[in-house]
Amino acid sequence: MEINFRHGDPLILADQVFLFKRTLREAALKHQVVATFMSKPITDEPGSAMHLHQSIVDTKTGKNVFTNEDGTSSSLFYGHIAGLQQFIPEMLPLFAPNVNSFRRFLPDTSAPVNVEWGEENRTCGLRVPSCSPQARRVENRLPGADANCYLAIAASLLCGYIGMIRELKPTPPAQGRGYEIRSPTLPYTLEYALERMENCDEVAEYLGESFARGFIAVKRKEQENFKRVISSWEREFLLLTV
Repeated sequence: MEINFRHGDPLILADQVFLFKRTLREAALKHQVVATFMSKPITDEPGSAMHLHQSIVDTKTGKNVFTNEDGTSSSLFYGHIAGLQQFIPEMLPLFAPNVNSFRRFLPDTSAPVNVEWGEENRTCGLRVPSCSPQARRVENRLPGADANCYLAIAASLLCGYIGMIRELKPTPPAQGRGYEIRSPTLPYTLEYALERMENCDEVAEYLGESFARGFIAVKRKEQENFKRVISSWEREFLLLTV
């Protein structure tokens, strides 16, 4: 099931997503069922994502800065994509905040495994939908449904912003199946992702040192608690075979 929210101000949208999730939980409970926003709640089934479509509008003219006057893609558009490519791997815990989040990143499970970009390519982490010049946007397909919507939206826009102000250049658009392209820059465990985030100067510069330190400390504690639990898989495949 896919739920779509109309585009608009990012903070208002985050409020809407937050309210929707709480409302859905309450409605489910009234029907004696539970609604979950775990990233990967069921084995061998696709996970749950929170895809973010983002574009930047000039507040004075109302025009999309991703599009030139002649209708072509602007340098700001490509800089925004390049920023997402470079900094999503450094801020991945803001898009995938739990141990379970990383179980979603598997090939051929409707989830991305890279930060490649492509036009109308749903196998890439970054998809550019077919649309009119004024609606030109990029879809960040990395965030899971378990992500904090406020932090995920802020981090996604921040990645693109850095790319624009630094005039970064993206890689060539991916052709064909993006699942074959497992990005070497994307961390695939929470432990490694937190290490990358801790060593990213831009996280402390733009999001604040106290926030970064506190967020990483909490997530490391959760990772430590996870390691204390011996899974049923370990008992089934290792208990009597090693």
